[in-house]
Amino acid sequence: MEKKIGFIGCGKMAQAMIAGMIRSNVVQPSSIVITSKTAETREKAAREYGIKPFEQNIEAAKKASILFLAVAPNLHTEVIDEIKDFIQEGDIIVTIAAGITTEKIEKMFGRSVKVVRTMPNTPSLAGAGMSAMCTNDQVTEREAEEIKRLFQTFGEVEVIPESLMDAIPSISGSSPAYVYMMIEAMADGGVKQGLKRDQAYKLAAQAVLGAAKMVLDTGLHPGVLKDQVCSPGGATIAAVSTLEKEQFRGAIISAMESCTDKVKELGK
Repeated sequence: MEKKIGFIGCGKMAQAMIAGMIRSNVVQPSSIVITSKTAETREKAAREYGIKPFEQNIEAAKKASILFLAVAPNLHTEVIDEIKDFIQEGDIIVTIAAGITTEKIEKMFGRSVKVVRTMPNTPSLAGAGMSAMCTNDQVTEREAEEIKRLFQTFGEVEVIPESLMDAIPSISGSSPAYVYMMIEAMADGGVKQGLKRDQAYKLAAQAVLGAAKMVLDTGLHPGVLKDQVCSPGGATIAAVSTLEKEQFRGAIISAMESCTDKVKELGK
């Protein structure tokens, strides 16, 4: 891709995205510019990825044809007020913040702009991200495919209607935290039964990785895969029965509802 890519904000998520783009050879380091509040972050990213750092957000806005706003939801108004006069007609604004709609971005600019709303997740750091995206009416199909290609450099991408975007953080954006908690609990259970801590974490994490891969590779319903592990009168069905009694499923669903409620609050 020959277009200039810009990032306003260069935290862990932005760096995961940059690393994927460069690693895949879809974007050359010389085509990426960044800004960050701290000189330390700018200098570290420049050294590690060979990209061009700027102190001022305006400089990134001037240079980039595709500009990622990699800042917290509450900073979007401030950043857009700063850069809006330097965004050209064909430039594409890409957001990665929860709750910020494409309509709200356009209102912040005070005019029609091309906006792609996305929600990546932290496994993008390992090249195993899951992102969702949608666009406003100003973005062409070709442009949407360009953005999708960028996100595919660090994981999988699903295009969904914007009306469903507020649900994405709970199922893929924030859900790695739930899984980490489960892995930690499984490891604690293993340690309680005598396993070494490092072995317990490895056994638990690999089991989760393998189970997820089975869902993706086989295309079978998770319930079918669960049934295949549960022998009649066996240890697994005893464990599953306890999880049901402790409302394991209900706790996950309630957590997701809390997450979505917070996303909607952040977008107000």
